[in-house]
Amino acid sequence: MKIGLDVMGGDFAPKATITGAILALKELSASDRIVLIGDKKIILNSLKEEKFNPGNFDIVHASEKIDMGEHPLKAYTKKKDSSITIGFRMLKKNKIGSFSSAGNSGAMIVGSIYSTNVIPGIIRPCTSAIIPKENGGITILLDVGTNPDPKPDVMYQFAILGSIYAQHVHGIENPKVGLLNIGEEEEKGNLLSQTAFQIMKGSKVFNFIGNIEGRDFLKDKADVIVCDGFTGNVVLKQIESMYRFMTKRGLTDDYINRLNYENYGGTPILGINSSVVVGHGISSALAIKNMLLLSKEIHEAGLSQKIQKVLRN
Repeated sequence: MKIGLDVMGGDFAPKATITGAILALKELSASDRIVLIGDKKIILNSLKEEKFNPGNFDIVHASEKIDMGEHPLKAYTKKKDSSITIGFRMLKKNKIGSFSSAGNSGAMIVGSIYSTNVIPGIIRPCTSAIIPKENGGITILLDVGTNPDPKPDVMYQFAILGSIYAQHVHGIENPKVGLLNIGEEEEKGNLLSQTAFQIMKGSKVFNFIGNIEGRDFLKDKADVIVCDGFTGNVVLKQIESMYRFMTKRGLTDDYINRLNYENYGGTPILGINSSVVVGHGISSALAIKNMLLLSKEIHEAGLSQKIQKVLRN
């Protein structure tokens, strides 16, 4: 398959994106091809610095880039020759099977909706994060910032999306889905949490186990934890902060090392008709590599098609 990468996206681009692409190439099969999208001169110079043959990649020139601080919709619609816009254009025409960027996440969401469209029946696409469990497994947290103020029916769909993602990409059979709340009791929480609980309770589409408290994140209580994007983003950044705090003081072990975001690469945009992965703005070469490998895994799992099938039923 052809895997598209926005070379210009991220705080450490193009050094990190080029080096990450080289690392990913070493782990991909011979039938896979990474498509580097960005300023061709910069790409060639970066590959020369790495002493790596440009012929190992497909290179697509983009004369513009969307910066982190730009308004997503305005930038995406006005910058027709940006690396993100061209990437989505190629994705729409099936010239690449997946597209990844550590650049402007808002522009990636806009591009996903405009180019590949939202899966029929999905109200709002969302993003997720992987939180390692202390027993070696993982928990998928969603949403983590795309939808700061969702309605209860949107939260219900987060549960569907997270459950399918956990099962078909991460191999978790019959994932346990929990709703993040301030207590386990059904009547606990704000109006959003209480209403979402009532909608999710008794669902036959996913395995709902009830409310999950913050102290249960790292335990094997749930495989998928649903929350609004505002709360999810705060939780995710708190975990990232805790990881940096501990490693800075030399408090590391195998589990703490698993908290490093670089190990997971990025998050797929769930609920769209294609395979799109958004990386952290501060992505290193290792994170870029894992972002590319994740995009291939999501595409080959047919994640969007499986979501469509569940919604049709």
